[in-house]
Amino acid sequence: MEEWQKELQEALTSAEQLARLLPVDRTEVARVSERYPLRIPHYYLRLIEEANDPIWRQCIPSLAELEKPAGLSCDPLAEAAYSPVPGLVHRHSDRVLLLVAASCAMNCRFCFRKNRLAAGELDFRFRDLEKAIAYLENQPAVREVILTGGEPLLLSDLLLGNLLKQLRRLPHLELIRIHTRIPAVLPSRITGQLAALLGRFGPLYLNTHFNHPHELTAAARQAAERLADVGIPLGNQTVLLKGINDRAPILEELFRGLLRMRIRPYYLHQTDLAAGTGHFRTPLAGGIDLMNRLQGQVSGLALPQFVVDLPGGGGKVPLHPERITRTEAGLQVRSGSGQPIDYPDLDN
Repeated sequence: MEEWQKELQEALTSAEQLARLLPVDRTEVARVSERYPLRIPHYYLRLIEEANDPIWRQCIPSLAELEKPAGLSCDPLAEAAYSPVPGLVHRHSDRVLLLVAASCAMNCRFCFRKNRLAAGELDFRFRDLEKAIAYLENQPAVREVILTGGEPLLLSDLLLGNLLKQLRRLPHLELIRIHTRIPAVLPSRITGQLAALLGRFGPLYLNTHFNHPHELTAAARQAAERLADVGIPLGNQTVLLKGINDRAPILEELFRGLLRMRIRPYYLHQTDLAAGTGHFRTPLAGGIDLMNRLQGQVSGLALPQFVVDLPGGGGKVPLHPERITRTEAGLQVRSGSGQPIDYPDLDN
């Protein structure tokens, strides 16, 4: 068993385990975990400095997850409606998502797929891969496959290599992209062997997911270096989270730190309209203001696009003031095609 597998096996998964190490309310944690399961690697738990700090809030269950504000959904991006075969989401003509894992190294409390993962809707079996490959063989317009989940890098090297080989046999497939939280929560998984494996299947891009400067540890840096050293371009997708990173100095420190690790800040995401995550969401205008403050304060290389994934499958669009219209009912955001889509107003 490799080190990362041992770490994963020893991850905290119950209120009882957590209460032995942190001052949490065991009853509350157990109640929330029944709905949204708990998993925290010891590596990430050690990053907590005090109760309710930015690391704590990303991984420790909170009763706020059980609140049910209006406008939130179990499938906010309507992925199920765009899934022609199990584990595959085909919303855009030239690219697809392949959800190849139904579990994560850590169950992030803000995850937009937390409801579908908890319900077992995203369980992926490798026999489903045959259906996905067969589907893609008949989709010559698809140029890019994005591996996500769950956590795609929880696959063994053998299984991951087999998957990448099958994808690379598709003549029309130009790019493979991997979306992963592993470098931030379980960096020991990024072994030299894994990096070498991924490096053989270029052009392959990898987007990490760091939300706070405290996640930029020496171990995370080593993981990023291993990937960058084999020629894999690295980007980062940050989620804007209330009380965690919704201040300009924090984002500036994060984005500068990522560049030092050879990771390009790619997207800053408005938190999706997912049930169980309402307490993390910030007003749309707040994110725009943050980006305006950072403009000119940091290198253009350090500035990601601020985007929102519109509800109901409306797609991902960059957020600018001219895209947002205030109405009597709330807000409307114009999609990439110009269609106005209703969006809950958190300013009121």
